[in-house]
Amino acid sequence: MEYYNYIKSLHLIFVVTWFAGLFYIPRLFVYQIEAFHKPSPEKEILGKQLKLMAKRLWYIITWPSAVLATIFAIWLLFIIPGWLEQGWMHVKLVFVVLLFLYHFKTHQIYNQLQVDNVKYSSNFMRIWNEGATIILFAVVFLVILKDTVNWIFGVVGIIGLGIFLMLGIKLYKKIREKNPEA
Repeated sequence: MEYYNYIKSLHLIFVVTWFAGLFYIPRLFVYQIEAFHKPSPEKEILGKQLKLMAKRLWYIITWPSAVLATIFAIWLLFIIPGWLEQGWMHVKLVFVVLLFLYHFKTHQIYNQLQVDNVKYSSNFMRIWNEGATIILFAVVFLVILKDTVNWIFGVVGIIGLGIFLMLGIKLYKKIREKNPEA
């Protein structure tokens, strides 16, 4: 068990880099969508550069981090299988499944934008960007608090966070409408 802390550290490092990719890729999508609606040659120049940036982020950082975080998580569960009997771990694993669903949907959006198939608005992407944030909050609180989580406060907190994020997005949209350079 002396290697447990090394495995846990590697798991956390790759979770952090996975989330870094999931936080940044929708921002690149926002810029790609906005560049798509610009006139030539700006549209082509920005589009090409943003596609390259998204490709590098997605395949060099985000996907490998997701795979490695998962491998180290499974290894941790193999070392301490008793965690699978605890309620907080069941809830955490539900959020991990949601994170993978978010990741796969983001991959689908990535593939669409790489071929200039724009199905979403930049404002939608700003909202989409908050999905990973909500999952991160839920998982961190579950892991740190474990069984001491008061589910009522937890649910209210996640709903409150969602409302707070949506209000922030609306405020930012109003600021951008008044000042397009913001």
